[in-house]
Amino acid sequence: MSRRTTRPAKKPAATRTSDCPCGLPASYDDCCGRLHRGLAQASTAEQLMRSRYSAFVVQDVGYLLSSWHPDTRPSALDLAPELRWERLEILGGTDGGPFHTSGTVEFRAYYREGRSSGTMRENSRFVRHEGAWVYLDGEVEAD
Repeated sequence: MSRRTTRPAKKPAATRTSDCPCGLPASYDDCCGRLHRGLAQASTAEQLMRSRYSAFVVQDVGYLLSSWHPDTRPSALDLAPELRWERLEILGGTDGGPFHTSGTVEFRAYYREGRSSGTMRENSRFVRHEGAWVYLDGEVEAD
């Protein structure tokens, strides 16, 4: 009997000149890539939400964990390599500005998994922790 091995799925590429996965009109390098590399911090809850979505797209587990509040952060995060995030739509939010200490962002994210596609809708809560915006938790709704 032969043993078959499967190769891990390739990480989706976001290059310096490619459009940022978050949907803003900028390159990945100039937008969420700066946050992922630690060159900048999110100034609003929405900016952090967009950068976390982009981190899911490029499978940057380190950024996802570091931008998660320590009280609710999991010890590890396994991303499904077959899941491809395709588009982000911001639906609304409350507070979360440069002078706030908490805020929410409601969004819909479109994905593809194999031949199936779907959406995920979440109302995420963000707070400032040690001066930086972090993801606290969220309510996922069936979409």
